[in-house]
Amino acid sequence: MTYDLAVWDGERPADDKTAGQIFSDLYDRYIDGEVEEPPSERISAYVAALLERWCDIAEDDEDTSPWSAGPLIDEASGPLIYFAMRWSMAEEASAYAAAVAQSMGLICFDVQQDRLRP
Repeated sequence: MTYDLAVWDGERPADDKTAGQIFSDLYDRYIDGEVEEPPSERISAYVAALLERWCDIAEDDEDTSPWSAGPLIDEASGPLIYFAMRWSMAEEASAYAAAVAQSMGLICFDVQQDRLRP
């Protein structure tokens, strides 16, 4: 079981419902779409910040990474990253990921709870 977050670059939506619609549109275009786009500069910087705290799962020899797939940057496309965390580390890792997103002026959407974070 995994815990999923989405982080994107843009203006903060007015409410959770609007955020869910924006996430769905971004997902359809950038993750589920046919054209692959490299991650934006801000999303790349966000991924780098996350990897300063925990190593990429692709480099995790000691089983300490919360990420469920790697390299983590491969989960990003354009202004969006949609990534999963191991359930056992989800509380700590999702709180950290949301705080980093907020500090960088990015939007964090909790897919499980269908709400904005923090």
